[in-house]
Amino acid sequence: MTRPTVRPKKHLGQHFLADPNIARRIVESLRLPDAVREVLEIGPGMGVLTQYLLANSAYQTSVVEIDTESVAYLTEHYPALTPRIHATDFLRQDLGVMFPDTPLAIIGNFPYNISTQIFFQVLESRQQVREVVGMLQKEVAERLAEPPGSKTYGILSVLLQAYYDIEYLFTVPPHVFVPPPKVESAVVRLTRNQTERLDCDEKLFFRVVKQAFSTRRKTLRNALRPLGLSTETMADEIFDKRAEQLGVADFVMLTNLVANQA
Repeated sequence: MTRPTVRPKKHLGQHFLADPNIARRIVESLRLPDAVREVLEIGPGMGVLTQYLLANSAYQTSVVEIDTESVAYLTEHYPALTPRIHATDFLRQDLGVMFPDTPLAIIGNFPYNISTQIFFQVLESRQQVREVVGMLQKEVAERLAEPPGSKTYGILSVLLQAYYDIEYLFTVPPHVFVPPPKVESAVVRLTRNQTERLDCDEKLFFRVVKQAFSTRRKTLRNALRPLGLSTETMADEIFDKRAEQLGVADFVMLTNLVANQA
């Protein structure tokens, strides 16, 4: 299998993978749970991952790519893929419209500057996206998988762990990219868990989690004050804690406390 030519596009915030062994390992990390047979690659660039995805007949591969030069390259070198090239911005798409009633796996070498936005988009489509295999900045990858109590545990940690089992798979050194980033990268796998819905108002859950971490050094009693909670509600001992000390179940309980006093 011929490795595509890799050309840097710093303006996209992306460092292109130039090591075929790492690319193959990333693709082989897909597990395709729940009979998923549709895989969407985000930001394929020159097709370093795409070539290995297309070689597997167990699923159908589509790609979403905003860069016109990359789209032209993919169209020329992978003509069979052309009908499934979405020349658009992933962050502006509704996956339910792109893939109606279709369980989906997502994979990609995610641009550093939008990786967290990609995961928030995944959360919006959490009933449809059953698996994600992504390469991103190591610091962000570690944050996603961190348990409560860690200094890097944050909003995205809680929200993703509410719906996905998260595995830190392996670290990727800078020298395998063009251009080499100044930091290490890592590959993570997210697998949709059995929680179809949380045992609380999910919109309020998202709001409570974001507000709780807005001033993470403060106790929840202070951090959640903008929600207008009553003195009686905030007498609960959970408000003595800081956001980073709470797991998903704790935040569900907290959300119900907030909802019941409203």
